[in-house]
Amino acid sequence: MRRPGRSPAGCCARGGRRRRYGMESGCNRPDPETTSRRQGETFMARLDGKVAIVTGAGGGIGREHALLLAREGAAVVVNDIGVRAGADAASVVAEIEAAGGIASASTHSATWDGAGLIVADAVAAHGRIDIIVNNAGAGAMDDLWRFDEAAWDLTFDVACKGYFAMIRAAAPHMCRQGSGSIVNTSSGSGFGHPGSIAHATAREAAIGLTRTVAMEIGRFGVRCNAIRPFAVGNSTDHFEVAAQRWMKLMTLTMGPEPGVERAMTFDASQFPPRKIAPFVVWLCTDAARNVNGRTFEVRGDDVGLLSEPVAERIASRAGGWTLDELDAAAPAELTGDLRNPFTLDAFPDLKRFEA
Repeated sequence: MRRPGRSPAGCCARGGRRRRYGMESGCNRPDPETTSRRQGETFMARLDGKVAIVTGAGGGIGREHALLLAREGAAVVVNDIGVRAGADAASVVAEIEAAGGIASASTHSATWDGAGLIVADAVAAHGRIDIIVNNAGAGAMDDLWRFDEAAWDLTFDVACKGYFAMIRAAAPHMCRQGSGSIVNTSSGSGFGHPGSIAHATAREAAIGLTRTVAMEIGRFGVRCNAIRPFAVGNSTDHFEVAAQRWMKLMTLTMGPEPGVERAMTFDASQFPPRKIAPFVVWLCTDAARNVNGRTFEVRGDDVGLLSEPVAERIASRAGGWTLDELDAAAPAELTGDLRNPFTLDAFPDLKRFEA
């Protein structure tokens, strides 16, 4: 199956093949530009009268979503359980209110029951629910054969089960009112990320969730889309320390040419969290009413619509295939020009298995 184009971490050039490193939703470093309007920027109350919930909004990318949604007129429920350094829902609410916006804090965890409480609180405080931005994330790094069940479950509880729980709780309100917009935060890690298998798998699951939600409740006027963001913040610094053990393997397998070692360098100043929010907020406006079930890459100055998976080649045999027929035909019709790019035979230091 064809996968969207990728390039190594930090490569901004258009047309390159792209992959992402890091736990995108947790970038907590404040950006001074978010406290005042950027030069030439206007706010048009595009979301006046709307009510939005943003999970993981106590800092980083989630904070940027909450601030911009409020500046565009939405009443915002700032949800964060406050376990990340610097993440504080109440302080983001204070920022919004100081700027004349409407906001309330929520510290419920987006569990099966907790998501219902978050949505119920939003409806009680603001009367309706129009927007869900699933931004919360959790992750751990380890070799896949060492990964423990608790770390796996935590990652999925937040970035997969938690996303669905929020959608499930909000869907009846949105479907009854005939409108709503949901944005799920996926990751370039979903294309594959050594050392971070739970994060990669959970974030890619968010894409299947997005497509299915769009298909199932699009008929009620509810839209669901996903982003694969890349931004640099405090969690990126933490990730770089935690990932040192896998950095060479990541470089060799996640870049544009698997098996070729190239240094991963980029200008961090070009990827602040604030650059993610405008597109997410735009997806929640009527200007994007025709966009449903799609995935977008958002990094720095670039926004890209990613292709949907399609079959590159199809081989058919009336009555189905036998193994002998596949031996004879598959190399010519399907797989003959493929190679296994991940053997890394030129790097014997990476081929020593340590249980």
